Amino acid sequence: MRVPNNPLVLIGPAILLVFAASFVAIWLRDRRLGHLLFFCAACLLFCLGTLSQILGVPDGHGPNAVTSAFLYTLSVLLLNDGLLRRSGQRLGPISYLAILGLICGGVAYFFYVDRQLIVRIYIMNFGYGLVCLATAWRLRRLRVGMFAEKILFWTSLAFSLHFFPRTVLTVGTVAPSATAFGASPFWLALQFSLAVLGVMLALALFAVTVSDMMADLRHERSVDSLTGVLNRRGFEERAQELLNSARAWPTSLILVDIDHFKNINDTFGHPAGDAVLKTFGHLLQGAMRQVDICGRLGGEEFAFLLPNCDAAGADAFAQRLRGIVRQTRFDGLPASRQLTASFGVASARHGEGLGALIARADTALYRAKRQGRDRVETQAENPLLSTGTAD
Repeated sequence: MRVPNNPLVLIGPAILLVFAASFVAIWLRDRRLGHLLFFCAACLLFCLGTLSQILGVPDGHGPNAVTSAFLYTLSVLLLNDGLLRRSGQRLGPISYLAILGLICGGVAYFFYVDRQLIVRIYIMNFGYGLVCLATAWRLRRLRVGMFAEKILFWTSLAFSLHFFPRTVLTVGTVAPSATAFGASPFWLALQFSLAVLGVMLALALFAVTVSDMMADLRHERSVDSLTGVLNRRGFEERAQELLNSARAWPTSLILVDIDHFKNINDTFGHPAGDAVLKTFGHLLQGAMRQVDICGRLGGEEFAFLLPNCDAAGADAFAQRLRGIVRQTRFDGLPASRQLTASFGVASARHGEGLGALIARADTALYRAKRQGRDRVETQAENPLLSTGTAD
């Protein structure tokens, strides 16, 4: 097939070229989104595969069949690899080689050894469907992710599944002559379905990319760049949300203050103080549970909000953290200088706001400082419930 009998088959490749350019444009704005280059390459290779079949390049039915199969297969692999890389996974080189070898080898065998056009169609379409289904399975956690991630998952699943019924229902219309293949209902159905579902998948990819970029902006706005924990604004937003949803179980707040931090800055310089804060932030993140919230309220003062944790559990957590601080070697300080911290603990009362809870924890923290520092003081409370632990 050298010239399309129906110019509509060019619509899909034309749309994909637009998407490819758009993916590159977004990547140029944010080089961290490397998976977009995989989507771009997938679009370009699919277009090349389609043009290879339409224009008959390379010449000869055999070379053309193997070449277009290689381009289509690599396009599918890059698409799936891009989807996986966005979620911190990937297709390994062995997977690339194995799938390319099986599909392209099968196409070559059923052309040069046992010429079977129908079998080649089944190998390619069912092979691509299985590859996409395997990726959808690995990304199944997206079903419970952000709204855009849910859209991406279900769209990719629909894209995966469409290879099977569409092939079964239309493959019987394929003409026995390869030269008439471009006029067959199968070819037109293939191009139409790939154009529609391909556009839907590309739009889902754009939606999740925009969602990712917005999440990054929110993260940058809410995170303290030096310590890696939430800044005051981010902490207060997250903590208030947690308090609003945690009325039925104990929630406790811990305020942490690095002892004699001003003296560290005055004696060793502000770079040493920044190094201490950075290490301290990493130490806090390593000690907290996944459900806990940690933030830097300002200067050398930090805060923890611990859901499902009463005052006794928070006190035990603070005591353990106090010991960790004493045993940690901090960059920027001489080995002889031991760093300590003071802790104030308060458990949330029924209906209590974040500001009032922080004020009570601050009272306990002030008491810890007044009584010699390097200690934990807990504000005596009778919270709504009093079970739970920070362990």
